[in-house]
Amino acid sequence: MARRSLPFLKDLLSRSSPSRITTRSVTYMHRPGDGTPRPVTLIPGDGIGPMVTGAVEQVMEAMHAPVYFEKFEVHGNMKSVPQEVLESIRKNQVCLKGGLITPMGGGVSSLNVQLRKELDLYASLVNCFNLPGLTTRHNNVDIVVIRENTEGEYSGLEHEVIPGVVESLKVITKFCSERIAKYAFEYAYLNNRKTVTAVHKANIMKLADGLFLESCREVATNYPGIKYNEIIVDNCCMQLVSKPEQFDVMVTPNLYGNLIANTAAGIAGGTGVMPGGVMLEPSTLCLSKVLQQEMLVVNKY
Repeated sequence: MARRSLPFLKDLLSRSSPSRITTRSVTYMHRPGDGTPRPVTLIPGDGIGPMVTGAVEQVMEAMHAPVYFEKFEVHGNMKSVPQEVLESIRKNQVCLKGGLITPMGGGVSSLNVQLRKELDLYASLVNCFNLPGLTTRHNNVDIVVIRENTEGEYSGLEHEVIPGVVESLKVITKFCSERIAKYAFEYAYLNNRKTVTAVHKANIMKLADGLFLESCREVATNYPGIKYNEIIVDNCCMQLVSKPEQFDVMVTPNLYGNLIANTAAGIAGGTGVMPGGVMLEPSTLCLSKVLQQEMLVVNKY
């Protein structure tokens, strides 16, 4: 999916060279008190990450936005995220991050998971929608996938019971399930979304996913103006690739959300062009791609 979006990104960047960008007229209108530039932690990352984050830097420069970047070189083959990077994110409250590759097999843990745990980045949000000029199989796609980001199958609780037998634990808690459900419904309410769909496998994982569904149902009663649906994850995948326009906001446990978000992004044009971010309660953001532009600039006006 990333390879598919690469030519599109290159085409966007080639339409305006850096020299032309710096001479464009000002499009960002300052308000009183906005003159102090805001620091943002920048992690270009691996793969197409530097290209994507570089495009955001160009956009910010063209807009004359009061933002400057504190850039750090972090890569997926490192043993851990440097402490100064974590301190910068905590201080700035906003981070623009490209993708970090996680090596297969043992020896190196995922830095993405480490960031989520260290900063309690509990909500992952990916907005998948059709972009003008990017031809896709489906039209009218506008899906927001909100994924619980700290527990589930990605809890990191694995051990070898005896040689040749590995046990991996899935952890679901009422606290985290209610927290992600509240985030999803509040997002839907504030963004005039009509439906929230909980994705689950409670027909098999009756206790774990059953607790997740129970939490979603309880939260849904506080939002009578938003329609609440439930769908089993395998049926959801089939419906997503055949009729994606039926979905609005989707709330999921960790693993399901990872798969659903990437599938939805591929339907809408590829992971490289879909904005997303992960959120910490109450306000810290680790944002990816152009979603940062909306959060820092557009929402202020």
